[in-house]
Amino acid sequence: MSLAERIKPLRLVAFDVDGVLTDGGLYLSDSGEEFKRFNSLDGHGLKMLKASGVELAIITGRTSKCVELRARNLGITRLYQGVEDKLATMQALLAELKLAPEAAAFMGDDVVDLPVMRRVGLALSVPAAPQIVRDHAHYVSQREAGHGAVREVCELILGAQGTLEAQLAPYLK
Repeated sequence: MSLAERIKPLRLVAFDVDGVLTDGGLYLSDSGEEFKRFNSLDGHGLKMLKASGVELAIITGRTSKCVELRARNLGITRLYQGVEDKLATMQALLAELKLAPEAAAFMGDDVVDLPVMRRVGLALSVPAAPQIVRDHAHYVSQREAGHGAVREVCELILGAQGTLEAQLAPYLK
């Protein structure tokens, strides 16, 4: 099946956080406060993808207040933090939305993401992911995590679904 054939039916795209929405670094202060660096290009890509009618979700094993704030800023209401079994979370989400696995994509970067990546219609990853993860991805971004990888994937999906031009039109007046 071609990449375009995998993208066309997508109605849900879920993302891991560390190493996908961020560069994977964990910044901890002496007081234990956690900091993460998010990319504004990625954020706008997510907003365009959501505006095109694709549901967005974040499924992450860690729990962080800054991820909650970022999701709220982007209008992502399907936020699942502290998840030990990402596949069970994805399956519950698919059931809630009444979607087949083929209508979902997941972007991950480590072996803990493989159970989900192996069961969705489109598995996405980043260049720094371990080889085994990249081997199971249908698409590996050219851009690095936290440096436009998510934007690249959003535009890839928008383009294949024929909605990219409509999302860019307001900026080209």
